[in-house]
Amino acid sequence: MDLARNKKAYFNYQVLETFEAGIVLSGAEVKAAKEGRVTLDGAYVRIQGGEAWLINATIARYSKSGADQSNYVPDRNRKLLLTKREIEKIAGSLGQNGLTVVPLSVYSSRRLVKIKIALARGKRTIDKREAIKEKDYRRRLNARVRR
Repeated sequence: MDLARNKKAYFNYQVLETFEAGIVLSGAEVKAAKEGRVTLDGAYVRIQGGEAWLINATIARYSKSGADQSNYVPDRNRKLLLTKREIEKIAGSLGQNGLTVVPLSVYSSRRLVKIKIALARGKRTIDKREAIKEKDYRRRLNARVRR
């Protein structure tokens, strides 16, 4: 079940390979994420010191929490749980020109909150325009078929 999707990632990037990772969250953050209060706009993944970190992802404050959350930081860096082999593969690929790691979606698997990240290459403006034209063409074609 998807809790949040990064729709702009599919538009701005060409997805090459995907990975599933766990996220280190507090209890209130898990509850807020399961309510769908996650925003992935502008988020990315950075590899530092052999660990993967989710940067700029926002998890809003859990509304029903009775605890004092005055010092809660909604867009703090969050550690991602990946195997060493996956981290090494991603770190090696990041050395190539134009590749980055972007989050695609946050979802719930059993009781756990997971994130799908992708090794991606940025699209040029021309490619984006072509994607828009193709999408518009398919939409018109489907409308004609329905008539």
